[in-house]
Amino acid sequence: MGLFSRQFANVVEWQEFRDDMLFYKWSNNEIKKGSRLIIRPGQDAIFMYNGRIEGIFKDEGDYDIESQIIPFLSTLKGFKFGFNSGIRAEVLFVNTKEFTAKWGTQNAINIPTQALPGGIPIRANGTFGFKVTDYIKLIDKIAGVRQSYNVEDVQLRIRSILDPLLMKWITKEGKDMFNLQANSFDISRGIKTDLDMELFNIGLSVTGFNIMSFSYPEEIQKMINKNASHSMIGDLNRYQQVEMTDGIASGKVKGGGTASDMAGMMMGMNIANQMMKNMEQASDKQSSPNSNNTSKPNFCPNCGQKTGDTNFCPNCGQKLV
Repeated sequence: MGLFSRQFANVVEWQEFRDDMLFYKWSNNEIKKGSRLIIRPGQDAIFMYNGRIEGIFKDEGDYDIESQIIPFLSTLKGFKFGFNSGIRAEVLFVNTKEFTAKWGTQNAINIPTQALPGGIPIRANGTFGFKVTDYIKLIDKIAGVRQSYNVEDVQLRIRSILDPLLMKWITKEGKDMFNLQANSFDISRGIKTDLDMELFNIGLSVTGFNIMSFSYPEEIQKMINKNASHSMIGDLNRYQQVEMTDGIASGKVKGGGTASDMAGMMMGMNIANQMMKNMEQASDKQSSPNSNNTSKPNFCPNCGQKTGDTNFCPNCGQKLV
């Protein structure tokens, strides 16, 4: 029974496929006569014999190994299956899609700045994309010693070097430590280049790197928000009015009707005072001796007689004002 059981054909395929796996290594004692190779969409199949690559197959389909695969293998072209013989080979299935994964800083990164000698503790998060591009490096560095490799394994590898890369590119590109989001594109581009060089050594390529957000400690974020509010409003008096209005609308300024009324009265007085100042300024402008409406000519425009203190010409009676 054992003799005949060895002759059962194999189905060489990616068993229990997972979408987050970069590769899967199929290995068995022998590939038997009549065995078939199944390649599904988004997969490449790499035949390895005695530790070296014999052939790479990229077209999806169901193939007879003896007639459709072996003739294309570099050192096994003349291999013939016998009654008791098979191929002791491995088949590595590679996921060819582009992967997208999330990243985030493990700890807050202290970015040096003149405002805070100890640095600003900053956290960041985002996404990155990658794919397998070099099968030889992948097999040499990873697949040769591991049965599988997942997206989580790549995330762990990236996290180990991401903090110093963020430090490098934030200090290089981030001109305003309190508005790093404005420089996120340049920072992301620099980090992508460095990460691509790091993953190149294991046969991967970084296809994209994005920073979704930077976050500051709560007290610093409050200062940033307050400063932005002042900059947007500009006028301190107007800012106080908006603050008071927001307080009444949100219910922060409340009481048994009295507190709210007092707040409204104070706001009304401030507005009234501002209006009075504006009216006084307009009145002063109109009553100014340099005003075009109240100026008196030194000579009569009708007869040329020199004018005096009166509003009419002493010679011809021409109205002067």
